[in-house]
Amino acid sequence: MTHRRALGLILGLAGLMASLPLTAAEPGKVDPRVELARKIPGTKPEELRPSPIPGIYELMRGTDVAYVSSDGKYAIAGDLYDLTSNDNLSEERRRAARLKLLSRVPESQMIIFGPRDAKHTITVFTDIDCSYCRRLHSQIAEYGKHGIRVRYLFFPRSGPDTESWTKAVEVWCSSNRNEALTRAKRGEALKVKPCADTPVARHYELGKEFDVRGTPAIILDDGELVPGYVPPALLAEHLNGK
Repeated sequence: MTHRRALGLILGLAGLMASLPLTAAEPGKVDPRVELARKIPGTKPEELRPSPIPGIYELMRGTDVAYVSSDGKYAIAGDLYDLTSNDNLSEERRRAARLKLLSRVPESQMIIFGPRDAKHTITVFTDIDCSYCRRLHSQIAEYGKHGIRVRYLFFPRSGPDTESWTKAVEVWCSSNRNEALTRAKRGEALKVKPCADTPVARHYELGKEFDVRGTPAIILDDGELVPGYVPPALLAEHLNGK
């Protein structure tokens, strides 16, 4: 999560927490998360879990991570690192959250290039009119040669009711979506009638949940988010080095 997103979450929590009295835990309470969640309106106990720091809880909403004190008085924005291992614990949680959210999108709702048994599978938020998205797609065969399977999700940066959004819908409503996507990224007009149900809006909302700000946005098979275009050989080197 970016610092801006973390700060926004923290400020929202701070405003809500400040409006509530801090009450003592009820006798017999087994799970302290229940009492803490009561002090942060809109929070569910399952969104909280103890952090490695005593007295500090992690609050996870979607792919956003923040930290709150066990008494509900303080909130912390920023990533948490394990200085012994140099691991970014917050990023590890975000990666797991991204993979969980992606697992809820069936592959039948994606446009996929490459065999299922490829060494690596990446998920790419793409915009039909994005120049670097077009560059990536022009090398789709090269990604395949490097053992990288590409799953596309739509993220028209201009938003709903725009030309880029309409192009995404036309691709999805085509009889051959893979071919249509390739043609659209070459700048060809598809002239396909809109169909009843498309995943474009769902893809777009998921991208916002991931804090996608530009395209292409690449989700690697371990949940890492790589913003921007990466050449096939360089991406393969990064994936194989994990």
